[in-house]
Amino acid sequence: MSDERPEKPLPELRASDADRDRVVERLRDAVAEGRLDMEEFEERLEAAYKSRTYAELEPLTADLPAAPGPAAATPAPAGTAWQGRIGGSGSSALAVAVMSGFQRKGRWTVPARFDAVAFWGGGELDLREADFAQREVVINCVAIMGGIEITVPPGVDVDVRGFGFMGAFDQRDSPGPTRPGAPRVVVTGFAFWGGVEVKIKNPKRPPGGPSLRKEL
Repeated sequence: MSDERPEKPLPELRASDADRDRVVERLRDAVAEGRLDMEEFEERLEAAYKSRTYAELEPLTADLPAAPGPAAATPAPAGTAWQGRIGGSGSSALAVAVMSGFQRKGRWTVPARFDAVAFWGGGELDLREADFAQREVVINCVAIMGGIEITVPPGVDVDVRGFGFMGAFDQRDSPGPTRPGAPRVVVTGFAFWGGVEVKIKNPKRPPGGPSLRKEL
């Protein structure tokens, strides 16, 4: 009676978080190599985080060459992706839009507490390329007849606690499994005839990696 095991996992077996992370890292490499555009990457990234079995994961990298041996053979230490991006002083702690708008995006440092106010106006907070003053930050939003949009990258721990009265605090997307070392973002506050929306989008550059923006 043979005791041999198959070289590849059986397709119907459940995939682990580590399996999904390996696929995501290969997809990130493929973007940096120019093998995938951002639209394809975001579609496959979402599919990877939703995958439950090896059969669902395998097609996501089937048309990509294997990662280089030495780089793939040495796993990155937990939290490496966020190394150097947590700690320090916040760039600013307040943004106000009164019949106007505000925007924070690109490289900026989110303080331990950030207050955002939109009155008959709108605001955008993009955390995908941001640094964080500490591991857990609080974003307190007040939206009165206005709206505030917060964008975070996949893998960040997001906790939405805000209260809406004839308004809403809305998180439509799942950030997927929390990545090792990733920060925690607590969104709280009040919305009246307005709304606060949390979106999950892939960063234009991987945390700790080169920019993924296409040069025009």
